[in-house]
Amino acid sequence: MTFRQFAFNNVLRNKRIYAAYFLSSLFTVMVFFTFAIFAFHPSLAAENISHAQTGMTVSGGIIYVFSFFFVLYSMGSFLQSRKKEFGLLVMQGMSLRQVRSMVFLENMLIGFLATVGGIGLGLLFAKGILLTAETVITIKTALPFYFPREAIVVTLLSFLLLFLVISFSITLLLRKSKLQRMIKGDVQSKGEPKASVFLATLAVLLLAGGYVVSVNVQGAVVVLALLPVVLVVTIGTYLFFTQASVFLVRLLKRRKSLFWKKTTMLLFSDLAFRMKDNARTFFLVSIISTVAFSAIGTLYGLQSLLLGGIEEDNPYTFNYKVNGDINSPTEDNNLDLIKKTLDRYNIQTESAYAQLNYYELDLNRAILIIPLSVYNEFAQLSGQSPLTLGTNKVTVVTYYDSPSQGMLRFAEDDLVSKVQASVIELTNGQSLMPGDETVIASKVIPETNPYFVVSDEAFQHLPTPVQSNATYVWNTTDAKKQDVIQVGGELKEKVGPLDFAAVDYELYALGQTFGPILFVGLFIGIVFFVSAGSFLYFRLYTDLDSDKEKFKAIAKIGLTNKELNKVITRQTAILFFAPIAVALIHGAVALTAMANGFKANLTVQSGTVLVAFLVIQVIYFLIVRYLYTRQIQAAV
Repeated sequence: MTFRQFAFNNVLRNKRIYAAYFLSSLFTVMVFFTFAIFAFHPSLAAENISHAQTGMTVSGGIIYVFSFFFVLYSMGSFLQSRKKEFGLLVMQGMSLRQVRSMVFLENMLIGFLATVGGIGLGLLFAKGILLTAETVITIKTALPFYFPREAIVVTLLSFLLLFLVISFSITLLLRKSKLQRMIKGDVQSKGEPKASVFLATLAVLLLAGGYVVSVNVQGAVVVLALLPVVLVVTIGTYLFFTQASVFLVRLLKRRKSLFWKKTTMLLFSDLAFRMKDNARTFFLVSIISTVAFSAIGTLYGLQSLLLGGIEEDNPYTFNYKVNGDINSPTEDNNLDLIKKTLDRYNIQTESAYAQLNYYELDLNRAILIIPLSVYNEFAQLSGQSPLTLGTNKVTVVTYYDSPSQGMLRFAEDDLVSKVQASVIELTNGQSLMPGDETVIASKVIPETNPYFVVSDEAFQHLPTPVQSNATYVWNTTDAKKQDVIQVGGELKEKVGPLDFAAVDYELYALGQTFGPILFVGLFIGIVFFVSAGSFLYFRLYTDLDSDKEKFKAIAKIGLTNKELNKVITRQTAILFFAPIAVALIHGAVALTAMANGFKANLTVQSGTVLVAFLVIQVIYFLIVRYLYTRQIQAAV
């Protein structure tokens, strides 16, 4: 048997350990390859969506860098569990140089198979992923399947280089290992885990302080508080797992009524060691998962905020506004163009028109005043409630009432109070005063500043306006959505983006801009989250051999299968969900701070993201627990 055959057989003999490493590497390669397929897709180049391709390329770079550390960490965990085997090989006459060569060949073999397998799976699922991307990215043309020659070459070379560098790095680490340490492997006595009361208290204070600041800052202050809060919470998280968690377990062990209850003793006896040993892994998983929660939650919340805000705040399909020079030839030409374009696409509409007159009151700006009949005509077209006014009564209308426009509403509050306090002097000597009870929120008239609605009789006695604009609105009654989007785009270009508004086209254009960002964010978030789960899986299986021996010894003194399953389930659940629970709390606080920054209610969006991740983690835990328990039971 040659040395290469020996290395190959070693991989087969350790296939149980290497399976997780291989599958994780394969998944990472597949994700990177998927991004490469998008980055080189000819349709994206034809669509000239440069930001989409740029986003995919940047994301591919992030995933590649993250993959390097992920694979390096995974490989380090496996070598830790195989040190005893390496020690035995050295005792049998193998030199350390040969051990390093064996590990190098093993890693390169697995890396090559994972790279080829990841590319193959990426090709297999490419069509489905392309179809999903068509929906999310919102582009005009389809993303057909093509043979991604460039993506294959880039992925193959990139990951072969990655595994080559990691293989060299691993062999350098093995150079420092001594035979005695190898033989002892991971069974060296660690002593009773200790924790500092001061550091444990400091961890709680740092986390509590970071949370309190995060949920209480508002508006632009959120951005200023971001960096110090992230730093404080990160340090607090590290101290929580290395100190506070161990301290908490020791406190629980002192409660005899709990410690001596059935199999609880088995759980707590080992838990402090597990928490101390896995503290850095837990810290890493918590931070990575928090980044995933926050990134996806922020992107999903922003998309809902922007798209929902545009749809909610624009009740008319098309809106043409003439600023200043009304009744001009340009206005007539534009109206003629709009009518002919709508007819050409056979779009049936209902419309309304209003001349918007602005008056100089005792404020520093001109204020719009419209008659009640015009307001109600627009209200009927938009399907909103009409307004009733008594004699000599006036109503102040404010535009911002949706949660998505909290920042704008906040800025408008001061102006609304000034408008309420103003007086409208009529030419017949009468005065109109709004008062405190006459403010309503309405999108009926497309005017973003507060304005007045007065009776038609009072409107006849207003002084000469200082400025007059005009607004035309249309709502479709029979039209295809794609035609409405097409018409909106054409008219915005020909009439002018500042004068003509088309809500369906605005949503489509925003979807084109935001879709790739959301798509990239989702991919990166999922990669981070799956990697975080894999870290826990690797740590669990690193201790598998020692756990087998431990439970085998306990079983001999009378531990039943039911009790064994109960102990394993509790231990695995604590190890699996402790960092995820911390990450979920971090994520909930971060998303709350983000919502405060936008002065918007994003509870539904944040809750959806966090619950979705929790469900995925529960499924992941059930699978891992089943496989892990089966391994332990087979040994017992």
